[in-house]
Amino acid sequence: MIFLFARTWGLILFMLALLGGCTTASVPVAEKPVQSVAPAQVWLLGEVHDNPAGHQQRAVLLRQRVEQGWRPALVLEQFDRENQDLLDKAQKSCLDAQCLIRVAGSGRWDWQQYYPLLQLALDYHLPLVAGNLSRADASRVVRDGMRAVFDAQSMHDYQLEQALPVDLRAAQAAEITASHCNMLPEMMVDGMVNGQVARDIWMARLIREQRPRDVVLIAGNGHVRKDIGVPYWLARLPPVLSLHSVGYMETAAAPGQYDTVVQVAPSMRPDPCASLKQGSK
Repeated sequence: MIFLFARTWGLILFMLALLGGCTTASVPVAEKPVQSVAPAQVWLLGEVHDNPAGHQQRAVLLRQRVEQGWRPALVLEQFDRENQDLLDKAQKSCLDAQCLIRVAGSGRWDWQQYYPLLQLALDYHLPLVAGNLSRADASRVVRDGMRAVFDAQSMHDYQLEQALPVDLRAAQAAEITASHCNMLPEMMVDGMVNGQVARDIWMARLIREQRPRDVVLIAGNGHVRKDIGVPYWLARLPPVLSLHSVGYMETAAAPGQYDTVVQVAPSMRPDPCASLKQGSK
């Protein structure tokens, strides 16, 4: 019994560590090029975290718009909220992105993928906002519920005292289960849905706090989905903000998840499920 409990708990901790890195594998057909869409107050730009082509195309888009005079704030999933002071310090003292990464970056991201965005922010003095709940925060939500990270006003504003809408919870559960190789213990799914939703709500809150300045969210494709991600929660509160969500995707799926899709060639990577499958034997 002790061995089985330890093995199960080890799997739980491993899955929690992956929670921040989940990506969706679904994408609609793009209806128009990114460059031709109407201006929006909030742009939500997704990513497959380890796909260099997507990172490069997104950086080119942002640089083009900034060089034309746009000055948005950048809310980044890659920085945890408790590191905002470090990020502010780095933006004031650093001249290059490598310095900023050294001062404020954590170890779990491939920071060279984000170098062009961070350098752009430094060059043009674009505010950088630490947009993510930490793994410790997400773990508390998984264990104790939304009250672990949200105050009473937020619980009321986002109706978190009530059960999450059935369709949203089902869609999030499907995404989380699939992104964890369909090997996630059933007992963990609801808690991890709460953790993912908490991250989305936190990012939505931070985006609203930057207004009236325009905002760009840099986050995984799952977070920028219109049907279940940050845009869903931005729509829960007034005032209405004009949004545009862009998925930088390797594969195709149902329409309605993004306003625009940029198709990128899949990265060559080992089977992410191989180690889990081996460990389950």
